[in-house]
Amino acid sequence: MSGNLKKIYQNLLNNDLVKSYNRLSSSIYGQVVLIIGGSILVLYILFNIVFRSVYEEFINTTIRQNGDNVSSIVEGSLYFSMLENDKAMLQQTLYIISTMSGIDEVNMYYENDSLAFTSVSTDKDGPGNPNCGACHADFGTMFPSREESYRIVGEMPGCGISQTETNSRYLLIRKPILNEKSCYTAACHAHDKEDAVLGSLIIKLPLNKIDAFENKSSTDFILIVTVITGLLMTFLILFTRKKIKDPLYSIIQASEAVSKGDTSIRLDINPNLLDDLSKVSLAFNNMLDNIESAATELQNWSQQLEYKVQRKTEELSEAQNELIHVERIASLGKLSSSVAHEINNPLSGILVYTKLIYKQLNSDDFSHKKKESILKHLKLVENETKRCGDIVKGLLDFSRKDQEDFKIAHLHPLLEATFTLMTHSIKIADINFLTDFKAESDEIFCSQNQIKQACVAILVNASEAIQEHGEIVIKTWNPDKDSIRLDISDDGPGIAPEDKSHIFEPFFSTKRNASGIGLGLAIVHGIIENHKGKVIVDTEVGKGTTISIIFPLSNN
Repeated sequence: MSGNLKKIYQNLLNNDLVKSYNRLSSSIYGQVVLIIGGSILVLYILFNIVFRSVYEEFINTTIRQNGDNVSSIVEGSLYFSMLENDKAMLQQTLYIISTMSGIDEVNMYYENDSLAFTSVSTDKDGPGNPNCGACHADFGTMFPSREESYRIVGEMPGCGISQTETNSRYLLIRKPILNEKSCYTAACHAHDKEDAVLGSLIIKLPLNKIDAFENKSSTDFILIVTVITGLLMTFLILFTRKKIKDPLYSIIQASEAVSKGDTSIRLDINPNLLDDLSKVSLAFNNMLDNIESAATELQNWSQQLEYKVQRKTEELSEAQNELIHVERIASLGKLSSSVAHEINNPLSGILVYTKLIYKQLNSDDFSHKKKESILKHLKLVENETKRCGDIVKGLLDFSRKDQEDFKIAHLHPLLEATFTLMTHSIKIADINFLTDFKAESDEIFCSQNQIKQACVAILVNASEAIQEHGEIVIKTWNPDKDSIRLDISDDGPGIAPEDKSHIFEPFFSTKRNASGIGLGLAIVHGIIENHKGKVIVDTEVGKGTTISIIFPLSNN
């Protein structure tokens, strides 16, 4: 049995109507509709109950008032007939009264509740008999004896109601005939003064018209209330749908879209929107604006971070390459220093003995037919030995890292001295040589000879790269308050991209057919590094080259 109940319960849960009700009752709009519908239904029932109770009270009051009027009229009509004891006139009056609209029959009873006169035929007993005492032995106790009373009968045979009239209701009015002075003083009557009640009138009034009117009125009222209730519910449902459901559904759709990542959606806020929903929609739009702004800001931060990471990666790569280059130069410097010291002593001996032999052979005491040729060869040996000495000196300068001769000096006088030194040779090559010193602060901690050597090496390279009618410019300026920048620019052919990364490597030279050994810029790099400076090369093929040197300014 329990299994069947579970199955029935499960079937009910799976029913579409039950599912729809569950969905409706679980939503705000559904709750509002159910509460409004339930409230209207309760009001409808209460209104019907109140209407019926008030209407029934009204009908009963009307019936009683009509009964009072009818009983008064009947009593007045029969008064003189009863006073004169004219039975024929009394019977005739009863017949006439019973034919009046709204009066079914009138019966008169003696004081012992036996039938005296009636407006209907009395030739039958049982149902339909106007004599109530024939069916009701307790007829005397059914009504108060001295007061006018009412009783509504129907839906049962008897009480003068025929079998075909069992669906009709009747109002029975019992009006006692009290003993008055005109009665017990009249010559025709034999009533004592002490007799209180002489008899009673039973008046039967049909209520079928009133009942029909009541039923019709109730039906019309129920119909009108039902239509009004239906219209009211329809209006409320449509109103709540437009004012509550649709805005809520828009918020739900927007929330679902946001949950899927779409933050561009916005809710429409029209003037007819309810205050609460308008505030919710405005707050929702503000939240989406904040989210979109935060997302844009995060995206910008991400792009900036990516850019910074890329820049830092490039800087690290440059620093790594610089470190590798420095390590190479340092290793080469150590090797050069070692080799230079080892070579310098033999070269000094060769040079001394060459000069000594040259001096001895060049005296007048020595004569030989090939004397001039020997002296020429000795001079060649001396020159080449000196050149080897210069190379060794360059290797020693390249490897030297000491700062024994460093002191604070102005850069501009050093550059002017270098300009004066190089002006003659550069102008002989038909090259314009210009200066443009714009730096306001030029004090640096340096070795003056090394700075001149580095500038001369750069200027020599520039002059050898430029064709006739070229130009070399020396510029200075302060990129910030802590440094000075020296730019040496030429309008030569520039440096090929594949050679740019190698120009500071020892023994690398782009002058394939020249006599250089490729130590010039390597020595420059070592000097600038020893001064805690930085070298930047900006070159473009066919447009010239600018070598920039950035020195830190002296703190003094």
